[in-house]
Amino acid sequence: MADIAETRAAPGSHSTAGALVSLSLAMLVSSLANSIANVALPTLSVAFAASFAAVQWVVLAYLLTITALIVSVGRLGDLVGRRPLLVAGLALFSVASFAAALAPSLVMLIVARAAQGLGAAVMMALTIAIVGETVPKERTGSAMGLLGTMSAIGTALGPALGGVLLAALGWRSIFLVNAALGAVALLAAWRFLPAGDAAGRGPSRGEARGRFDIFGTLLLAATLAAYALSMTIGRGHFGGLNLALLGMVAAGAALFVVAEARVASPLVKLALLRDPVLAPSLAMNALVSTVMMATLVVGPFFLSRALGLGQAATGAVLSIGPVVSALCGILAGRVVDRLGAAAMVIAGLVLMGAGCAALAWLPGLFGVAGYAAAIVLLTPGYQLFQAANNTAVMADVGRNERGVVSGMLSLSRNLGLVTGTAVMGAVFALAVGTKDVAAAAPAAVAHGMGLTFAVAAALVMVAMVIARVADWRE
Repeated sequence: MADIAETRAAPGSHSTAGALVSLSLAMLVSSLANSIANVALPTLSVAFAASFAAVQWVVLAYLLTITALIVSVGRLGDLVGRRPLLVAGLALFSVASFAAALAPSLVMLIVARAAQGLGAAVMMALTIAIVGETVPKERTGSAMGLLGTMSAIGTALGPALGGVLLAALGWRSIFLVNAALGAVALLAAWRFLPAGDAAGRGPSRGEARGRFDIFGTLLLAATLAAYALSMTIGRGHFGGLNLALLGMVAAGAALFVVAEARVASPLVKLALLRDPVLAPSLAMNALVSTVMMATLVVGPFFLSRALGLGQAATGAVLSIGPVVSALCGILAGRVVDRLGAAAMVIAGLVLMGAGCAALAWLPGLFGVAGYAAAIVLLTPGYQLFQAANNTAVMADVGRNERGVVSGMLSLSRNLGLVTGTAVMGAVFALAVGTKDVAAAAPAAVAHGMGLTFAVAAALVMVAMVIARVADWRE
């Protein structure tokens, strides 16, 4: 992508600080909206007299919409301007959150959550892209680290804040909070994001604006939605419907490649997927996210079944990871700025590999202390990798591609999380030796924990190989 790089003028410190405040709020709100809803599912099941499988769509509608549309809205931002689209996305998110709080039925709540997910897709796709327009290049790593910190804070804050609001004000209050925070982020974006530079408009004079690829958007959205569903439905059981969905994914992906090669203004230029920086980064991002999902899938079972912790203690131990992420994100970004993105990608993967190996070994020897020590090793490695990987990709992207490339980065992360839920959960169940993991013996759960994170360490090793091969090709 170096051939399409361009020089950026360094904005003034005041405008840069204000822009980072608005972008950070957008990242915080989108992460919080995901994590805060999970804790409300039992309450929603009672409120609407619905099954747990039905109320799960309150979470799935949000995630599926983001996954299906995040690349498309990134491309749309490249065409119409990233600032106006981000402001529109924040407005949609806030209105949809308010509609969710007033929803008279579960169906209307799910529809509102899907609209909320569309707003969040805009926010997630464009925040990283706009960093490239508003932050001096030598500070890009710090900005990426800040966004990672805000994402971690939103993830960590959601369950605790949601629990307090549910107990005090009821389930509608969690969506009213989203609406209020979204409105604050909207005002900050309107006030601080520059309207006169590339973040605020589409292609400059003399550049081809292009047409939005509607067919490619619909095709990619359907393909990604089918993949996400194939990984999430069945509650860990992989059956005929899952296989049929994967068949649709394969057909959709092949058709998408053919269609994009023939359209004059494609949603995704196929040459991007052959880029020596972007392609390896997307693959590593997906692998790393798959590994990180294992901590959320396996951790609760190990802490409660193998170590015998109660709900409160399990929640406290699980919060260590997000808290450490929030504390070390900005520092990781500064390290990237000082030592370089390429070297820190490798360093982050080394730390992650060591953390996975520690999770496979230390908890069985030292219990909670071993688990906590391993998480404290794994999580900073993840934050360092994310800051370095995002910086490396966005540093050399031309202005007219930043939105779609940022969307692809976010998509690879989401696909890794979705895949990790299914794949790492299946590895854990296979290692435990029973489909009913909740009723398994403590020793079997401990064995499953060790084997699952041994597999996770192997996936990190694959990511290291990809990083080294990418270095050799440059």
